[in-house]
Amino acid sequence: MTEPPAPRANPDLFGHEAAERDFLDAWNSKRLAHAWLISGPKGIGKATLAFRIARFVLAGGGEGGGLFGGGPETLALPPDHPVFRRVASGGHADLAVVERGWADDKKSRLRNDIVIDDVRGVGAFLSLTPAEGGWRVVVIDAADDMNRNAANAVLKVLEEPPRNALMLLVSHSPGRLLPTIRSRCRRLNLKPLGEAVVARLLERYRPDLAGDDIAALARLGEGSIGKAAALAAEGGLDLYREVIALLADLPRLDVPALHAFADRAARADADSAWRTVTELLGWWLARLVRAGGRGGEGMAEVVPGETAVMERLLSVAGLERGLEVWEKVTALFARVDAVNLDRKQALLTAFLAVERLARG
Repeated sequence: MTEPPAPRANPDLFGHEAAERDFLDAWNSKRLAHAWLISGPKGIGKATLAFRIARFVLAGGGEGGGLFGGGPETLALPPDHPVFRRVASGGHADLAVVERGWADDKKSRLRNDIVIDDVRGVGAFLSLTPAEGGWRVVVIDAADDMNRNAANAVLKVLEEPPRNALMLLVSHSPGRLLPTIRSRCRRLNLKPLGEAVVARLLERYRPDLAGDDIAALARLGEGSIGKAAALAAEGGLDLYREVIALLADLPRLDVPALHAFADRAARADADSAWRTVTELLGWWLARLVRAGGRGGEGMAEVVPGETAVMERLLSVAGLERGLEVWEKVTALFARVDAVNLDRKQALLTAFLAVERLARG
């Protein structure tokens, strides 16, 4: 297994050529916006693009003009470029990265939010003369994590940007940002990657996986190599197969098998399995609802047998009841950790709700 490079050290960008072209066009026109909001689902390469842009700008525009003397045609820098190496190591004097800080002195877990102390120096940093004579760049990853005070501090910088200063805000959910922040940024909206792209990246980073597993994980990833890789690392595909095997017996559940599965997923030392199982079951129910809304279309299988389960459920339940079960299960899982509900009982309740749905 090969670990994917961190975004700041990743020389490759796949599936986002249009966004790269938009930035290059702005750069070549000499009318570069001072702030860019890079948005899209998690795990598709937003931070990778942000650091790719940062390296390009800090290098003064990359490796020169195009074939006929125009502006640069790519944001890419070779990994042996001095700017690439300094950005990758966190040692470039003109780049600041804002992320969630540590929640404790032992650095055992990150805070839930980006707080005011994390962004307090952004304005002063951007106002300094660039150490290497070009630009100063700030990457905020992810801007959605900023609490209200941090967001207001960043807004002040966006309202009065210094010269030769660039801010790159990575956002998974731009709707959570202050409207005034969104309005002061140029948008780069990144789309999910194609399944073929996700599969190709899985082949690169997980050559130990069988071809059928790669195809299934690429579909489960829904255009996110980050999600697909995490599922591969956490045994998500095997867990998904177990979920579908349990549902295959509907309208009756194999109760002993369900209890054994819930015991394993709900163990106190199995946080990863619990999170993965609940996300996968919620995702499967959402797919069921979407398929019901499209008259049964869009039920491409991840693993064998699940299309038959969906068809049986839709034939007896209908869209409205399917939506109701999905909403209840999603709300139930959200409350488990918030109010310390029993994990096993919550999982049993969710499966039993699906069983009732299957009985019409």
